[in-house]
Parts: sequence; C-alpha cells; structure tokens
Amino acid sequence: MEPDTPGNAPTHGDEATMLRGFLDHHRQALRWKTAGLSAAQLATPLACGATTGYLSLGGMLKHSAHVEDYWMSYVLRGAARRAPFDAAPWDDDPEWEWRSASADTPAALRAMYDEAVAASDRLTDEMLAGPDGLDTMAAHGRPVCSLRWVLLHLLEEYARENGYAAVLREAIDAEAELGASAAADREFAPVA
Repeated sequence: MEPDTPGNAPTHGDEATMLRGFLDHHRQALRWKTAGLSAAQLATPLACGATTGYLSLGGMLKHSAHVEDYWMSYVLRGAARRAPFDAAPWDDDPEWEWRSASADTPAALRAMYDEAVAASDRLTDEMLAGPDGLDTMAAHGRPVCSLRWVLLHLLEEYARENGYAAVLREAIDAEAELGASAAADREFAPVA
C-alpha cells in the first residue's frame, strides 16, 4: 500500500509536539517520494556533480535509516549500532549506505527505514518522559548535544534530502512517462 501524500505539519503545540510533527511530515514526504518504485527505479542515480552514481532514492532511504540510527540510538543513547550499520565498512567507504542500497530490495529498504524511524520514536518518547525532556544530553559523541539539537538536525537532514528526492522522483516519473509515450508512438507509427 502506498502512503498517503504528506499532510501538513502541525500549526500549534508545545515545542516537542511541533518538532515531532515537522519531523513526521518530512519522514512521510520521503516515504511518499519513494512509494511504488521498482528496484531499478530506486537505484536510479542523480546524474550530476560529485555524487554521480550513488545519490538515488533507495540510497536516500538507507541513508535516512542510518542517520536515524546514528543520532538517536548511538549518539543520544550510547547504544550499539543496529544492523546493517554495525558491520558496514565505513573506513573503506564512508558513503557505504548510499552505494550499497542498490543491492537491497525495495521491501528491505522500506523495512530498514521504517524500523529505524520506529526505534527513534521509541527513544524520543523515553527521553521526553524523562526529567530533562528535550534537554536530555547525548550519552557520547561529538558534538555533545541534546535531544532538541538532534531533532533539529534530523529536520535539517530531511529537508535537504527531500529536496533531492523531489528532483529524483520527477526525473524517474518523466522517464517512465517518456518511455510510455515512445512506446505508444512506435505502436501507432505508420508502417513505411
């Protein structure tokens, strides 16, 4: 089932409600931009600049799962990294999550992303219920930061990635439309 189009972010509420609402809005936008695509479409790279060859919607899902896991579980909670990020060859390939995504199925990428988001939401609930709330400080990592800072950083990350996602999805949809149009032109072309 494809996700609904992203709704509007909240227009009022306390700080935690607003931060989480905007974050959920951006998460849903990424799900929406990657919905209904085949493995080949998810692996289609953005063909420009230094990122040529690995900036894809599938890579974006895996990268976003990595970012959720890294900042929420590892930095804020001090927990071990989740699979597959715990065994990734980061020293050999700092862009591993982007480059390896084409080997994952669409279902695996979506499940990885949804599991990372669910884990982040559980950790956020726990920290907000604690005595320091948004001011809960990271267990380790640099910079030393609070839950508030991490939520803002995730918003920054999603805003940037969703901009790329919009461009990639438009290119994929245009290519599919052009392909269908070309096939129709061939089907109805006069025989010489």
